[in-house]
Amino acid sequence: MSLALIALSACVTAQSKPASQADSATFDADGTAHITRVVPLPATVSPEAQTWLESLTHTTSGPETLAERRARTDAWRVQDSAEARKLYPVNVEQATTAGVRTDIITPMTIPAENKTRILINLHGGGFNSDSGSLIEGVPISNLAKMKVVSVYYRLAPENPFPAAVDDVVAVYKELLKTYKPHSIGIFGTSAGAILTCEVTVKLKQLGLPLPGALGVFSSLADFGRPGDSRQLFTLNGFPGQLQPVDPQHLPDNEYVGKTDRKDPVLSPLFADLHSWPPSLLVTSTRDLLLSDTAIFHRALLGAGDDSQLVVFEALPHAFWYHFQLPETREALELMARFFDQKVEH
Repeated sequence: MSLALIALSACVTAQSKPASQADSATFDADGTAHITRVVPLPATVSPEAQTWLESLTHTTSGPETLAERRARTDAWRVQDSAEARKLYPVNVEQATTAGVRTDIITPMTIPAENKTRILINLHGGGFNSDSGSLIEGVPISNLAKMKVVSVYYRLAPENPFPAAVDDVVAVYKELLKTYKPHSIGIFGTSAGAILTCEVTVKLKQLGLPLPGALGVFSSLADFGRPGDSRQLFTLNGFPGQLQPVDPQHLPDNEYVGKTDRKDPVLSPLFADLHSWPPSLLVTSTRDLLLSDTAIFHRALLGAGDDSQLVVFEALPHAFWYHFQLPETREALELMARFFDQKVEH
């Protein structure tokens, strides 16, 4: 939720609050803000979303090892992938494409005009785990009626940047042997959205033809300067342990490794963005990457590109992984419709 909207809500209800819950904002000499806000459960989202948001306040999570994180995300991915395939029936075939493990996701029926179109999905998971390969690819394949190649790119810390970029570029070059570039779309959520943009920069640097469309679903394009929303929200929005980032002392990042954080492939905000493919950016007002996604959208507009930004109300990071929400169905349908409109036959 934007700070202005939080403040507006606070002004309406401040008189009825106990003093201990009064809204406040104080500022250090350098502009650092110390903020207290009381934010009621929003009535602007579906009842299902209200129930889900309330449930997040009861979840707790502490520090975990990488092995524990991977085990947790693997278990969650298997469960949610099964739900995705039940709601959005598709065929899934494991394959190897250009030496990279992939899933080939095919809708039950493909219209004749879609047999020349294909999408590449890059899963989320913080670059160190897989939280969304089939969860992301299955619904879009079903709704867009297009084949999706879901890429299991190499993960950090074992394989830091640019290993994942190289894997996706290899898959893209292999697909160029069969498909026209403007008939290929690339999309991903979170780490996959970042990787989508990084790959596009790399393709342009290599002089390869760019894809027909990009789906950038909750992203950042600058590893050197944390956006405002990362200082306000956790992965679950408000609940959970907030881990603000000191812009003057950025923590080590196992994906970034020793790479200059202004490298234009790592941080596409610093790349030449002119003549980029049409792009759809999706985020939400409690997404910790809200600011970063909006900043990159402005950069694309500034370069004269065809870029659309859709911001959902009151929901946290990557909410479209949660199929019980009407907002998820809306988000997935607009993503699929975008690819149907922008990826050429």
